[in-house]
Amino acid sequence: MTPFKIEHLKFTSESISTWAPGDHRNTNWPVVYVLDDATASRPIMRGGRLNDVYVGESRNAVARMRQHLVAPDKRHLSTVRVIVDESFNKSVCLDLESYLIRMLAGDGSYRVLNRNDGITESDYFDRDRYQASFLEVFDQLRRDGVFTRSIPEIENSDLFKLSPFKALTLDQAVAVEGILEGLFEDLGSGATSTTVVQGEPGTGKTVVAIYMLKLLVDIANSVPTEDLDSDSLFSEFFGGEYKQRLSGIRIGLVVPQQSLRNSIKKVFKKTPGLKPDMVMTAFEVGESNEHFDLLIVDESHRLNQRANQPSGVQNKKFQMITEKLFGTDDTTKTQLDWIRAKSTHQILLLDAAQSVRPADLPPEVLSRLVERARAANRNYPLATQMRVRAGADYVGYVRLILGPAAGGVSLPVRPETFEGYDLRMFDSVADMHAEIRRLDAEVGLSRLVAGFAWPWKTKTDKGAYDIEFDDAKLRWNSTQTDWIASPTSLDEVGSIHTVQGYDLNYAGVIIGPDLRYAAAEGRLTVDRAQYFDLKGKENNKVLGKVYTDEDLLRFITNIYAVLLTRGIRGTFIYVCDPALREHLRQFIPRN
Repeated sequence: MTPFKIEHLKFTSESISTWAPGDHRNTNWPVVYVLDDATASRPIMRGGRLNDVYVGESRNAVARMRQHLVAPDKRHLSTVRVIVDESFNKSVCLDLESYLIRMLAGDGSYRVLNRNDGITESDYFDRDRYQASFLEVFDQLRRDGVFTRSIPEIENSDLFKLSPFKALTLDQAVAVEGILEGLFEDLGSGATSTTVVQGEPGTGKTVVAIYMLKLLVDIANSVPTEDLDSDSLFSEFFGGEYKQRLSGIRIGLVVPQQSLRNSIKKVFKKTPGLKPDMVMTAFEVGESNEHFDLLIVDESHRLNQRANQPSGVQNKKFQMITEKLFGTDDTTKTQLDWIRAKSTHQILLLDAAQSVRPADLPPEVLSRLVERARAANRNYPLATQMRVRAGADYVGYVRLILGPAAGGVSLPVRPETFEGYDLRMFDSVADMHAEIRRLDAEVGLSRLVAGFAWPWKTKTDKGAYDIEFDDAKLRWNSTQTDWIASPTSLDEVGSIHTVQGYDLNYAGVIIGPDLRYAAAEGRLTVDRAQYFDLKGKENNKVLGKVYTDEDLLRFITNIYAVLLTRGIRGTFIYVCDPALREHLRQFIPRN
């Protein structure tokens, strides 16, 4: 393959006119280009005001540059880099364009001015060979100062993983298209709507939520004279009455988990059209004096019913918001009811099997949600596994061996192996931690996680240890915000509340003494005394609910199923209870 070249020029009419006749490919050949506003006087910045960047592709680079010169959102850009290769075709350019947009968004030194509807993942002839050359393009652009981080650093970052610039899987694209069609229909007719998106761990529910919010903002802010690419996945929505129907629309993204919410806010801060204050808690929605046209709720199963909250202030807020919205302190009202009362349209992303606390919405509420959405043709399932390289079969396997059928005839008769996925059981926590350290040095994002089977001593005594074994002494996560990327995380153990919704390359999971195996009965059981998440097991006095050991077993097995499905490349397991260890050895290969 003939090597590509990157041509540099100033983003001015004079410079483009001088460049135009130099090569026929400047006006009649597929190319990819990068526009930015980095100059010698104001280089790329990590802190302070971000520089802007736009990536595009065109068969006529000169004509496209002249269009950009008169575009209000791009005329301040100063530098053009045109990537030319005599072997490029339209498909290659679309792919390279998408790749560079994704990487620039993940690098974090720029605001990416592109819309996200043009990100593609289409196959074409010899794609693997072309994509190998993309790495060389990246390296050259990094030497030019366009990128400030390496590919592994970018791909392991939250900015990359939670970016709105993602190539959607087929089922994600089908869901987004169906949701948009239904939403625009309802906006036109004045009807209200509730849409449900279901998906197991790793199917990209959060990706869909963020992508859709960015897409709606882009449609609302689109310029009528803007050059529309008919190859764009959702180009049909960038015209006609769609923009008008979104005029003045008030949209919010509700994220129940604190850590994930803060990570998404960082992404929104760097994305044109999106603002950190769009990302809210259910409490913030309930307290707001504004009515929302659309609320997108990620991890809807983590919305709360009325229960004892983590603080007295939140208990008071729950009561006050319910009274404000419904006129009385109706204890049957949940945060889902708040969401419905405060918005005309709702898009709820959920997985009932990821409820991990009694305060979460009860299963019967989630079941009714799904049934009503199906009846209204507003239910969209996600099936393609985006996280775990072992695929959806692995997620199902984990849920099977931790499910109510454990010990029954439906269980596998031998350990399942998943090609390309490293699944192992360890007999030593120290050995597992050493392997996690080795792999973190090699590929990054490798961490220890555990069930809440040890008290949090270090919350008040920083010199203590929380989790102690004969060969290892460990501490719980020292922060609940962005713990995975914190400088001390490799030496600590993350809980469900710091990792739910996140990816790891390798996860070392400690299954604590809270989960046991009763060999005589052939079933999993819980040891209530060994489960130290107080909010994870307390009865609901407000609603008169008492949570049995069977209820607790559901929450704890859900927690371990979530922990065991964090790893992209592999999952390692240490089991505290000897009987459970012997039981699970039937299904998990030994180290």
